[in-house]
Amino acid sequence: MKTNLFQIPFVLMLVSVGISQIAYTQTPILKTSKLSEEVATLRQQGQTGLEIFLKSHANELNSANVQIRQALDSLCQQKDCYASQLYWYTDLEKAKAAATASGKPILSLRLLGNLDTDLSCANSRFFRVALYPNAEISKLLRENFILHWQSVRPVPKVTIDFGDGRKLERTITGNSIHYILDSSGRPIDAIPGLYGPKAFLDRLQQGEVAAKEYSKRNSSQREAFLRQYHSDRLTTLQNQWTADLAKLGIQSPPRLVASPSNESETPNATVAGTVAVSKMRVESPILNNLQPQSTENPSTPLEITDRATWSRIAQLYTESAKLDKNSIALIGDKKFQSAKNPQELSNLIRNFEAAMALDTVRNEYILHRQIHQWFVQGNQTSYVDSLNEKVYAELFLTPSSDPWLGLAPIDIYSAIDNEGIR
Repeated sequence: MKTNLFQIPFVLMLVSVGISQIAYTQTPILKTSKLSEEVATLRQQGQTGLEIFLKSHANELNSANVQIRQALDSLCQQKDCYASQLYWYTDLEKAKAAATASGKPILSLRLLGNLDTDLSCANSRFFRVALYPNAEISKLLRENFILHWQSVRPVPKVTIDFGDGRKLERTITGNSIHYILDSSGRPIDAIPGLYGPKAFLDRLQQGEVAAKEYSKRNSSQREAFLRQYHSDRLTTLQNQWTADLAKLGIQSPPRLVASPSNESETPNATVAGTVAVSKMRVESPILNNLQPQSTENPSTPLEITDRATWSRIAQLYTESAKLDKNSIALIGDKKFQSAKNPQELSNLIRNFEAAMALDTVRNEYILHRQIHQWFVQGNQTSYVDSLNEKVYAELFLTPSSDPWLGLAPIDIYSAIDNEGIR
């Protein structure tokens, strides 16, 4: 007698949410001391050391040697580095020294979890497949920026155990942001969340120009320059918004809402999950079943009256979200580890690109718009750490003041001892 999976008693599905300190602190284990020593030596040489490793192990990398790829990830401090070939600093002071020596600005990524592990937060994983391997983006980052990443906190993980040997692993909550810094670490601009490749490339180029212009000013002129730069960006955004609506013939547009503040209450994890569309598509099936829902206030602070309008606007930016062949190849390798199904891959890419286009317009018109406003006001934008605290609290809705990231609301009763907190 065949048993339907969905007839298995729910008690067999053990769901656990944990913040793994092991995954948070460890890097991939290198299998030989010789290879470990080589990586440690070349790591100290920065991008030059990376180029040496790529040349000396080219054949092994091309043949998908797992041990060599793990060693490369350790050298780069980025998962799937064979596809992007980017060197990342994890010490901001060293990144600043490299930026000073090279005259390049810093691109500093803040994320939940670690960039060199598979289960970092969802958006950082999307960066690794959609942005960093992209030929144009990879070249620009390698030649024009000093790269740095820093973990904001461990990423929450969910494991669903089906009780028959099968397990499903996911991460939930959390978002990522790229900061463009000058060589002293002063924030110049920020790119919040996931953008399509062409849109991301455009923001990088704008930020690089702004950073260089900022460095040309004397100390008394720099703050005025930044305020004017971000004021100009606000004007450009408003003009672009108006133009987009005109193209669609929209007479009564949805308003550009300000992102919510968490001053009155701790944000709900489900609400925080809606900030990023691509990430939400991965997390919502788990969050919707994991967290009790309140019926008293079903609306969310980020609710926009006409969601269909956002989708229509996103369709104007489909080209900015197109993946290049490098990214498509990496996605194919990760998704279909045995035989690839061309039609399934094509459908997956199309859906992912549509989600990225929607992320692009929402991130630019809502989140980036708010960041520009903060710079114009001089509102906690002088130091990257204070700006990052503000971003995670008010834009991403995952403030450091809430250790449970909205997953353990105090006003909902679970009937579990100590509310299941261990």
